[in-house]
Amino acid sequence: MLVLKFGGTSVATPENIDKIKNIITGYTDRIIVVVSAFGGVTDQLINAGYRAQKQDDSYKTILKQIETRHLEAIKALLPVTDQSKVLSNVKRELNVLETLLDGAFFIGEITKKLSDKIVSYGELLSSYIIAEYFKSQGIDCAHKDSRELIVTGLANGRTTISLEQTNSNCINFFNTSKNKVVICPGFIAKSEAGDPTTLGRGGSDYTAALYAAALNAKVLEIWTDVSGMYTANPKMVKQAKPIAHISYEEAMELSHFGAKVLYPPTIQPVLAKGISIRIKNTFSPEDDGTLITKSKNEKGKTVRGISHIGNIALLSLEGPGMVGIPGVSKQFFEVLSQANISVVLITQASSEHSICIGISVDDVALAVAAVNEAFAYQIERGRINKVVPETSLAIVALVGDNMKNHQGLSGKMFSTLGKNNVNIRVIAQGASERNISCVIQEKDVKKALNALHEEFFEENIKQLNLFVMGVGNVGSKFLDQIQQQKKYLKENLKLNVRVIGISNSRTMVFDDDGISLKNWKASLAEGLKADKEEFFKTVNKLNLRNSIFVDNTANKAVSDTYKDYLRNSISVVTCNKIACSSKYTNYHELKELARVYNAPFLFETNVGAGLPIIDTLKHLIASGDKIQKIQAVLSGSLNFVFNNFSDKTTFHDVVKQAQEEGYTEPDPKIDLSGVDVMRKILILARESGTQLEIADIGNNSFLPEESLATTSNEAFFTSLKNHEAQFQNIYRQAAEKDTKLKYVAQFENGHASVGLQEIPKGHDFYNLEGSDNIVLFFTDRYPKQPLIVKGAGAGSDVTASGLFADVIRIGNY
Repeated sequence: MLVLKFGGTSVATPENIDKIKNIITGYTDRIIVVVSAFGGVTDQLINAGYRAQKQDDSYKTILKQIETRHLEAIKALLPVTDQSKVLSNVKRELNVLETLLDGAFFIGEITKKLSDKIVSYGELLSSYIIAEYFKSQGIDCAHKDSRELIVTGLANGRTTISLEQTNSNCINFFNTSKNKVVICPGFIAKSEAGDPTTLGRGGSDYTAALYAAALNAKVLEIWTDVSGMYTANPKMVKQAKPIAHISYEEAMELSHFGAKVLYPPTIQPVLAKGISIRIKNTFSPEDDGTLITKSKNEKGKTVRGISHIGNIALLSLEGPGMVGIPGVSKQFFEVLSQANISVVLITQASSEHSICIGISVDDVALAVAAVNEAFAYQIERGRINKVVPETSLAIVALVGDNMKNHQGLSGKMFSTLGKNNVNIRVIAQGASERNISCVIQEKDVKKALNALHEEFFEENIKQLNLFVMGVGNVGSKFLDQIQQQKKYLKENLKLNVRVIGISNSRTMVFDDDGISLKNWKASLAEGLKADKEEFFKTVNKLNLRNSIFVDNTANKAVSDTYKDYLRNSISVVTCNKIACSSKYTNYHELKELARVYNAPFLFETNVGAGLPIIDTLKHLIASGDKIQKIQAVLSGSLNFVFNNFSDKTTFHDVVKQAQEEGYTEPDPKIDLSGVDVMRKILILARESGTQLEIADIGNNSFLPEESLATTSNEAFFTSLKNHEAQFQNIYRQAAEKDTKLKYVAQFENGHASVGLQEIPKGHDFYNLEGSDNIVLFFTDRYPKQPLIVKGAGAGSDVTASGLFADVIRIGNY
């Protein structure tokens, strides 16, 4: 004997009912099929009853909708020749239902008995129609009303099952029934006095479990709309996967903490008998589903699933009058029990100063009033504080039988949440260590579930969610590199890099499933109007784990938003030098925010594009070395300009070429005036541990005053033409001495300066080609022969690669 239960979604439409027929015809064993009401009908019946007692005649509209749905199902499922009898019987039952609702309307009241009778019609009608359909398809099928089998009683005001009578009824009927398939309505029963009753939440599962236990069935199969119990809620965690085999205890823990496929109290009858349960998918019957048995899970498996309960509130009973006073806990929980309030989480400090519980937010008002009333005397005298609830919370739980045999799981859980700025309000762990629970903000649930699932189930593949501001030369190359390396990163570095948001100066676009980098330009063109404040708000609202803001602009207003990102534990990667070369207090605050909120702030490309200059400097400092002097050629654009400028070219044409090839800033005066180099040496000085402002840096500029005073690129280039003779004179003087012109930055003894210098043969700077950069680090360990970092220091490709490297650093963080 097998017992199969099909829920509301499985019987929601004629097409779904036909799927059930195909499923049961594949069995050779005798089958009991327990069905729920057509999806949504129970809610309609409850709503109709509520409106009727309020004397709102719109209940008639709901009743008409229920009637239409069932009659249309009959016409869709049954051959015309078989419809008449079934339509007649269903209409007769609906007439009785109408009479019940009319009665509630006229007296303006619904009793518990009447309510049970009204809502029972969902299962009565669905089971009858399905049974008649199966018969019309040649299936050896009978229909049995569960009210004739399941008997209920009352205990402490709650409905209970009279097991002895129920088991006797089930054995007598099913042992004498000869039909291969028996269809029974779930959820409904009768009291010992013969009145209709219902079995409450999960009632159809309970019906099926009672039948399975009474008949010692081989297995109880629960058919639903998912392929078993998942490692996490698949609606929130797309990487979640079905669990093939799980123990009763693990299943109950997961169900208690929000896994919707099972309601723990309803499976107690089969649990007591050791009967296996299998969760199957009506819409993918070929899937294995989840097998739930008495045996423990496979050796070596630790965390089996991650689940959560939303709409949680915390109540804390605390105060000095609790310490050493027996009976406080007893009184606290008695008050809640008498108010019929279920407690889902308990934790108590060892000091006995505080007891904290988690309850449904629906019970908050009642619980607060009851507790404050019960402890009014102690509250008035200051021995216990008045209870004030915390709401908008959720419980996240790790579940697994073998968790107790593995060290460090709690630490890994809390560390993972902490790295993603998920604040933990309360922690609870049972002595069995089958469950580790924590209370977090409701808004952080999706991020928490995904972060934990990634940590415990995804083979250490870490997902990075990028939000990219600026897609010009550097930004577009950056996106191209991500697209090109995506597969390599996943396979070799275990990093899944997704771009979630992109913005330029005109439009912005978001997709929390990841923007396709094959056609991101088209997506961006159709995006919303760009707004950096709205961009941040969207990033923050999405609240994705491992979020990284990537700034490819040279915009001060964008750099001013870094603090907002860091305060929300969103990492920042930038090639924009403005923030780190702004006032020292701002630079220091950004670094401090990154530390406090555990959000890396990386700006390797601020100096030397893709060269590991800042990274090298950090390693020197971290290892205990001290900087004596830094000498550097830090402007790829200026190096390009002076490497290509000669008496055969004009200074104007070389600078124009540098701009067109992407070596300079959009405003080339920033480079040629030395401001860009000043910013770079300032950043290196600060990273060396020196508090310095840009105004402290000496600048020996080679540009004429007219060029420095220009306010547009056009005027700037005109001024270069006007002073060509001056530039040629600078070149000639260097050539006569057989030296080369290099724009050099230097930092020594707390002082920094920049300026054009004539470099003689034999110097490390002399043969610096193209747009290359070079940095000489003179330190305590490298006092005479400096540590040298040299290579391409400008260009969109190398700058993009530097940004990419910073993103990977965060991925490996």
